[in-house]
Amino acid sequence: MSSVSPIGFFERYLSLWVAVCIAAGIGLGSAFPALFQSLAGWEYGSVNFIVAVLIWFMVYPMMVSVDFSSLKRIHERPKGLIITLVVNWLIKPFTMAGLGVLFFHYFFIDLIDPANASQYIAGLILLGAAPCTAMVFVWSQLTRGDATYTLAQVALNDVIMIFAFAPLVALLLGVTDIQVPWATLILSVGLYVLIPLIAGIVTRVRLSRNADNPAQADLAVSRFNARAKPLSILGLLGTVVLLFGFQGQIIFDQPLLIALIAVPLLIQSYGIFDIAYGAARLWKVPFNVAASCALIGTSNFFELAVAVAIGLFGLNSGAALVTVVGVLVEVPVMLSLVYFANRTQGWFPTTGSAPSKACATGRNQTRGERHV
Repeated sequence: MSSVSPIGFFERYLSLWVAVCIAAGIGLGSAFPALFQSLAGWEYGSVNFIVAVLIWFMVYPMMVSVDFSSLKRIHERPKGLIITLVVNWLIKPFTMAGLGVLFFHYFFIDLIDPANASQYIAGLILLGAAPCTAMVFVWSQLTRGDATYTLAQVALNDVIMIFAFAPLVALLLGVTDIQVPWATLILSVGLYVLIPLIAGIVTRVRLSRNADNPAQADLAVSRFNARAKPLSILGLLGTVVLLFGFQGQIIFDQPLLIALIAVPLLIQSYGIFDIAYGAARLWKVPFNVAASCALIGTSNFFELAVAVAIGLFGLNSGAALVTVVGVLVEVPVMLSLVYFANRTQGWFPTTGSAPSKACATGRNQTRGERHV
């Protein structure tokens, strides 16, 4: 009996549903601003708990797929980790800063108030220096990525971020008194990684308890994830509605400014993905690692960026506005990159050295599932 699950109706047309949810979020946010302001107030440390729950539903199935027995062999496949670290910490922050200066000090000089240009650049820097913690699990799942390897990538980035985020932002902003919102950083990692990870471990143990061999255990996990997939997709769509609903009025009030800010963000996103994806292809990294390598470098830890922007420059600052636009741009961009990755997985080998059981399961699921 095959463990391959066919693509469901919602997943097959996911890009369409996201577009509908974006429009719905903007429309609802503009029609019912008081409701969305109330929902936005359910937060601590700039982390919205409603969004956190929805992201939890998205991430949880991915965590069930994590095979902890394979984590100890991650070092045997270092290429993906090397690409992730180089892109996130040696390339991405500096290209984002460079694009900010190029566009807001030169290309948009006649369209942007010079007094605000530096604020917009600061917001771009904050986004570029904050690699994704939560949503990357969703993008990895949509490309049938190795769940164990994705967790290792995220965990390593989180550890580095604790020590490197403040000095790196201080260097690029030219200041030395950056205050990292530790509540946001710690709470986000706990909500988006630790809690769903613990739940995933418990679920995997219970699913495997009655299995006679590892193959049966993997089959039980695959069947569970097939049943949980609709919940994961609905969590993503609900998150899109809320995020765009929170910012609906801003989009209507300042459409030209939003479009101008989006230009360097779009160039950065697609450019960083090309660098990471191209490096993975040249280095012959297996697809179930290569896709998540590129996607984790492309997406941003927007909760942290928004919190720092508000703390440093104020709620109504240009820097805070840029980080919010980053949220608006990210979802459709990442979906387009997921689609592209699934279309081009033939560019990559399907196996790597010392593959984990999670890798093997991911490859089985990939056969016949090539579209988002």
